[in-house]
Amino acid sequence: MDYMKERQEAIQAGEKALYSLKEARQQISGAKGFGLWDIFGGGTFVSIAKQFKINNARQCLERAKYDLQSFSRELRDVSMDLNINVGDFLTVFDLMDNFFADVMVQSRLSDAARRIDDAIAKVEEALRRLR
Repeated sequence: MDYMKERQEAIQAGEKALYSLKEARQQISGAKGFGLWDIFGGGTFVSIAKQFKINNARQCLERAKYDLQSFSRELRDVSMDLNINVGDFLTVFDLMDNFFADVMVQSRLSDAARRIDDAIAKVEEALRRLR
């Protein structure tokens, strides 16, 4: 196949994956904001808003995982590799609405944010090399 065409397809797939990751990161940031408020007694509305953001983040991350897999396939066509573990970026649950559960959820949100930031950096680096 034509290398330039394959390279362009890889760039497009990478940009799509990057967009999905950034969208997920934005949702995680929103959930973390509500999470802090929840820790300090935000109440039912805040807990619901936090769960809404977490659910949105999960959806975004599912899309990002799919986009990262597509990007990886396209990179193989140009003899490049993307080493990102697309396992569970976000494993968060809220067992009960109390301080300890809220702190645990906040910690997991922070961990997910770090992992997403790492994935964003790797995708950006791959795109730089492609360009």
